[in-house]
Amino acid sequence: MLKYQQIANEIQHDIEKKDLPQGTKLPVLETLMSQYKTSKSTVIKALSLLERKGLVYQVRGSGIFVRRRNRKGYISFSNQGFSDELSGFDITAKVLELDIRKPSAEVAFNLKIDSEDDVYYVKRIRYINGQILCLEESYYNKDIVTYLNNEIATGSIFDYISNALGAKIGFSDMYVHIQKLNEDEASHLGLLVGDPKLFVETIFYLNNGLPFDFSRISYNYEQSQFFFQSTGYSL
Repeated sequence: MLKYQQIANEIQHDIEKKDLPQGTKLPVLETLMSQYKTSKSTVIKALSLLERKGLVYQVRGSGIFVRRRNRKGYISFSNQGFSDELSGFDITAKVLELDIRKPSAEVAFNLKIDSEDDVYYVKRIRYINGQILCLEESYYNKDIVTYLNNEIATGSIFDYISNALGAKIGFSDMYVHIQKLNEDEASHLGLLVGDPKLFVETIFYLNNGLPFDFSRISYNYEQSQFFFQSTGYSL
């Protein structure tokens, strides 16, 4: 974990531990630099990460303030991956399949690669507080994500990509559908064939615009509550 990520985690923990209300002003940059014994740029990166996560907001000329979620137990959609967004939950994973294969036409199209290129395929069940949250199938461009194993896939793949591989995750495109479970999905989620599911397809990009991950996730409707946060509006 990088220094700015550690600082962001500590500030987030402090906000949650003290149960700071909406609108509480955080210390100024100089105070945070002294507190965490780091540079101004590192503190700014930490605060920017918290802002992207919807935990703080900035008022130009006034400072950084706490932004609180009014409802607990809701999951945020984000381009940062599960572990980053669900730090307040007990998130675990069980790897069902992990292999190197050639992409289908759909996968190759979404990852902007050739049909003869290699991808890592990872199929996992994700758990939230011990309950089945979703069935996840992900395809990683092997030229970018050069190595994966079961140990990595059981944890946070995005943390591994950011910290071990040094890649900078940028943004994502998300497509959301309401569908019904097929037999394979129902068996893994512990539900019935034909039960509803929230089906989310996401293409994740590096900050240089290269797609590195195409994921398809089927959520267990009994465990899934989501919220979306905006970062501002343009008139």
